[in-house]
Amino acid sequence: MTSRARPVDPSDPLVADLLTRCTFPPARTPVTCAVSGGPDSCALGILAVAQGLDATFVHVDHGLRAGSETEANIVEALARRLGAGFRAERVEIPDGPNLEARARAARLSVLPDDVMTGHTTDDQAETILMNLIRGSGLRGGAGMEPGARHPLLALRRHETRQLCDHLGVETVEDPMNRDPRFMRVRIRHEVLPLLDEIAGRDVTALLAHRAHLIRDDLDLIDELARDLDPTDARALAAAPVPLARAALRRWLADPLPPDAAGLERVLAVARGEHTACELEGGRRIARRHQRLVITTEPSDRARPPWGNLGSR
Repeated sequence: MTSRARPVDPSDPLVADLLTRCTFPPARTPVTCAVSGGPDSCALGILAVAQGLDATFVHVDHGLRAGSETEANIVEALARRLGAGFRAERVEIPDGPNLEARARAARLSVLPDDVMTGHTTDDQAETILMNLIRGSGLRGGAGMEPGARHPLLALRRHETRQLCDHLGVETVEDPMNRDPRFMRVRIRHEVLPLLDEIAGRDVTALLAHRAHLIRDDLDLIDELARDLDPTDARALAAAPVPLARAALRRWLADPLPPDAAGLERVLAVARGEHTACELEGGRRIARRHQRLVITTEPSDRARPPWGNLGSR
């Protein structure tokens, strides 16, 4: 905390303006905020408290660099200043391939399922481009779902930093945010600025608006697909392909829905073009007596026909 720090006033014009664009739950709702110490997550904590939420800040130390444990002290000081709860967690992640994905998985393992994050419109645009590069389907183009888990999605990154500066809140800069080993970093510092230059406009805002339109379309498709049995091979093969994909995504959502290529492989099994296919995570989808079943090995006993519908 710096010498010019001062309490948060919900009627402060900047705070009040940002709150109108956030998607927080009602005041006094107990929430957990993932606060790393960066401007986005600190802004999340500030605005959650300004909204009147019963907030607990959780800092997760990945132990990836010397001195990272001191960042928890900065987050704890902010929580104390704002009257929020605080908890520190530590996970061990060895350096190596897929570091970003492994760090995210480790972080989520010590956070509650409904944890709030400080993702902004800028993060949304980066996520959409990453999804497209990885070959995701329409769902990947929709990006992160707005709502209580991502209450800052309508804010820009420069606004979260402005809020922290305005209130004199000390923040930290994660060196991983400038490490070109990570796809997100290169998209942030190379791809998006180049797209802005080529397009002569703010591509981040354009991608965020496109994601909103895609989510509207997907909501309609999901609603129309609710009565389609995703294990009925004949029904899947006869259904319009967008509805069949939506039904399969719902059925195969746990632990993660297949990517676009995986969905096409399952549809090929439903149409009788193949007897079975493999999905990431060791799952195998087979066709038996005109029903699709999930197994981990060809000899495994199949799950009940409807499996785990999960959530979309």
